[in-house]
Amino acid sequence: MNPLRIAVIGHLRHPVAAPFMGGMESHCHLLVRALVARGHDVTLFASGDSDPALPLHGVTDRHYEAVLPWALWRDTDELTEFQQAAFGRAWSVIAGGGFDVVHNNAMHPALHDWARRDGQPMVTSLHVPPFGGLADAVARNAVPWLRQTATSESHLDSWWADAPDTASVVYNGIDTDRWHFRTQGNGRAAWCGRITPNKGTAIAILAARRAGVAIDLYGPIDCMDYYGEKVAPLLGDDCIHHGHLGGDALIAAMGEASVLLSTPMWDEPFGLVAAEAMACGVPVAAVDRGAMREVVGEAGALAPADPDMLADAVRAAMLVPRASCRARVERLFSVDAMIAGYEAAYASAIRASSKASTVAELA
Repeated sequence: MNPLRIAVIGHLRHPVAAPFMGGMESHCHLLVRALVARGHDVTLFASGDSDPALPLHGVTDRHYEAVLPWALWRDTDELTEFQQAAFGRAWSVIAGGGFDVVHNNAMHPALHDWARRDGQPMVTSLHVPPFGGLADAVARNAVPWLRQTATSESHLDSWWADAPDTASVVYNGIDTDRWHFRTQGNGRAAWCGRITPNKGTAIAILAARRAGVAIDLYGPIDCMDYYGEKVAPLLGDDCIHHGHLGGDALIAAMGEASVLLSTPMWDEPFGLVAAEAMACGVPVAAVDRGAMREVVGEAGALAPADPDMLADAVRAAMLVPRASCRARVERLFSVDAMIAGYEAAYASAIRASSKASTVAELA
């Protein structure tokens, strides 16, 4: 398609910068870089401490986790006002900036109200299951120039029993130039993510131990109580927490593994870590929740959230040929496929906005 002027709005809880705190930040970083590489004129509206190499317009000096930690300030007027003001600053620039389309990577409800009010074409990536404020905003702003993308078919089904014409699935893309394929592993398992109850770190450790496989943990401690009570007592020579790695260090560490354990205790909309590991040739043993079956496919094995059954999945996954894991990512989860899906959504939103404007002028 012809180059577009695109405003990308990032989530403000963490900076859009490595080492990424989670999948939303990693996705947003890759999205911006890929759109620029495609020839689009992109501006990222995010916290000012995001990656300065990106075409960044800072809407707040620091991400809100640094000043109003979510665990302490969630559902408070202070955090609500912080986000309202920051996103309001972003929208004031967008409204007068001549952008062809907005790619909304955030979860702030007011963005949908503003886009409908101003007739601004907008595509929202729904990274989470439906929750009150965001779900209400999407429902009350059901107009043709506001489109939504889900990250998997199971994610789409969690939002709508019968999805509207404005919604589609766009799988998250993996930068296979960075996530290098490795022909063999080191005989150990890996687990990567925020250490918090809904990521199931402790179950991963128990499953690996019962499978007779040592495990390496990578990621920040997001819940100190959970870490202290459930994870730390399990650490030892066969279970090492390496802290929060990013960039090439994380890619190298993940690629060396012989199996990835993915243990969501909630319905993950996608499972980016699993796809990244598969790009390196690492098969996945996963808890069968959310989109994990859709993402992993033939590149691993799934089980309920039971350490013994997950241990069987670990042993089965380690028999999967590494080349088939890489091939699945190249076939389904490439960056090019992701951007093509988003560009189709952009085009639909822009056409709908133009049509609505023409009808309004003729009325």
